[in-house]
Amino acid sequence: MASDGTILQALDFMKWHGAGNDFVILDSRGKDAVVTRALAVALGDRNRGIGFDQLAEIRSSDTADIDLDFWNADGSRAGACGNATRCVARYIMDLTGQSRLTIRTARGVLHARIDGDQVSLNMGHPQTAWDEVPLSRDIDTAHLPLDGDPVAVGMGNPHCVFFVEDADAADVAGIGPRIEHDPLFPDATNVEFAEIRARDEIRMRVWERGTGITLACGSGACATAVAAHRRGLTDKCVRMELDGGWLTLDWREDGVWMTGPTAFVFKGQLTPAFLKGL
Repeated sequence: MASDGTILQALDFMKWHGAGNDFVILDSRGKDAVVTRALAVALGDRNRGIGFDQLAEIRSSDTADIDLDFWNADGSRAGACGNATRCVARYIMDLTGQSRLTIRTARGVLHARIDGDQVSLNMGHPQTAWDEVPLSRDIDTAHLPLDGDPVAVGMGNPHCVFFVEDADAADVAGIGPRIEHDPLFPDATNVEFAEIRARDEIRMRVWERGTGITLACGSGACATAVAAHRRGLTDKCVRMELDGGWLTLDWREDGVWMTGPTAFVFKGQLTPAFLKGL
């Protein structure tokens, strides 16, 4: 069933990933939105559906080249998803021949461009005020009153960044869900575990809000780069190794630019029988 209540007879989809961060993408330009919470949950099931870290639906736009909406695997809405946005940008630019693209999300209008064989995306200015992240009370976002002394950063969604000696040894599965739902974060939060290797290199692992452990997180990578520079640990431009690959983050005057790979994996069609069961 579509978001307007009509029965779907079939539905085309694509599977993409950016540095191992995987997405189902639906192209709904020129028609009504189709994603509902039930559809997002069904598609996110890696045993009975397709499986994804986030679901992205492309919409026609009056104020940008496209509009883009996001869902997590638990059916909740996501305000930002950097790697999915880069994948969608590559898809649209390959279709149209454009080398630059404007994309309206809940975060605002984002700008993407082809950068060699990779895609660069401006994720906008980081949010460092407590009520922008948001947090539940007025405290110093650079030093949260939690064990491990993490940093809070908003990138259109909330992030809590811990600096650790060894990211590979971090208890992501244990600490991640506990911090995700800490009362300090009224909208819950993504949780990052970052190891500083050099002024220009970070190793990071992530627990994504509404999804769990993922191989990469674009907005989380941006938040981690911002948090590291705020603490004086790195320069504004860093390379970052995530479980699924490498991203480059560059915090400039016009926002945080993220550059990395994209991969179109396959396309398919959801059957009427599957859709009828929603």
